[in-house]
Amino acid sequence: MKRKALLFFTIIVSVLSFFSFTSQSQGASKKVYVIPLENEVGKGMYKFLNRGFHEAEKAEADLIVIKMDTPGGAVDSAIDIGKRFSNEKIPIVTFVDNEALSAGAYIALNTDEIYMTKSAVMGAAAPITMDGNTAGKKAQSRWNAAMESAANSYGVDSKYALAMADESVNVSEYGAGEDKLLTLTAKNALEVGYSKGTEENLDSLLEKLGYSDASITAVDESVSEKIARFVTNPIVVPILLSIGSLALIIELFTPTFGLAGFVGILSLLLFFFGHMIAGFAGIETIVLFIIGLVLLFLEVFLPGGIIGIIGLGAIFTSFFMATTSYMLMAISIAIAAIVAIGGAFILMKFFKRRLNGFRKLVLSDSTSTEKGYISSRDRKDLIGQQGITTTPLRPSGTVLLNEEYLDVVTEGGYVGLDIKVKIIKVEGSRIVVRPIKEEIEEE
Repeated sequence: MKRKALLFFTIIVSVLSFFSFTSQSQGASKKVYVIPLENEVGKGMYKFLNRGFHEAEKAEADLIVIKMDTPGGAVDSAIDIGKRFSNEKIPIVTFVDNEALSAGAYIALNTDEIYMTKSAVMGAAAPITMDGNTAGKKAQSRWNAAMESAANSYGVDSKYALAMADESVNVSEYGAGEDKLLTLTAKNALEVGYSKGTEENLDSLLEKLGYSDASITAVDESVSEKIARFVTNPIVVPILLSIGSLALIIELFTPTFGLAGFVGILSLLLFFFGHMIAGFAGIETIVLFIIGLVLLFLEVFLPGGIIGIIGLGAIFTSFFMATTSYMLMAISIAIAAIVAIGGAFILMKFFKRRLNGFRKLVLSDSTSTEKGYISSRDRKDLIGQQGITTTPLRPSGTVLLNEEYLDVVTEGGYVGLDIKVKIIKVEGSRIVVRPIKEEIEEE
């Protein structure tokens, strides 16, 4: 009897343990991927976010949380990221930890739900050009349509999204309109339905969503992705190209390869490396750039100029192949060219430096009389002597002097045949004569 009771008790405990373990396993089976979206929105950010999404998909995650704190950034990059978010099958929640401004507001509206901390803000999404001014009407219209579409997809009143993007849209109850963009506080965003709730931190958000016991995986940027995001920044691109071109120009003025050449090559390698990591350039881009450099090097030794032109074309083409914004690249190249030309001018004008690469092609030494070089016989002893023209001087011709025929020129007038002339000036091989009869008449 005791054995049966003990066996029954063991079975009950085992069954309860099994269900308890199963329940814990089910709780722990939930997977949440937390992906940060911080700093400026740019080309490199898309690559990082896309990698995070692929990792979440591979792990069969139940939820993706975008931890956002961004002042905004490039409109084109934001639209690309927004499309990627809207096509994701895993639910996406945006948690605005501090700011979701400009492009950040648009991206957040392309997720399933938005939550904010008490101090967070969202809005001020007007498109800005590289010089810091509001974009033109065409770009403004496109951005307004994108913001409106995102708000409609999110299921909220689009007038608030439009007020974030266009200062002419009046939302007076929240201080927007009359040249002022809408920026929603956490409280305001909750009132208009843009925010689904205000949470103290990520842990409280996960608890509210029912993922307090879930397995949390934080996706961090790799070093290469951080470099790519920095290098592809619209402000950094012209700086890198300017440093690279100026450094290589300086290297041309030095007799041996040194620090300037190293800095120039490193700047250009960073440019191409960042764009490769971001997915905008391939190995063929670098190969084309190297071919261009080789052709420019060969131009120093081969005459004609065609090879150099082809080399420059290859280099410029490689730059444009490494970007998605031809306008940005054209501006960056123009800035780099101005910096390089200005640097070369300063070196030649104020430092009296000459291009080292052309020293083998250009004679740098002078063949002066002081160094023992004589280009022709010195005939200054002829000054004052007289001769007779053997040909008319129109104004050049021949004069017979002491049984020597001399090539001479007049001061500009015509002198006929068999006229007495006087040598008045000798400049190298140039002998200047004057008719004697004119000389007498002048006296």
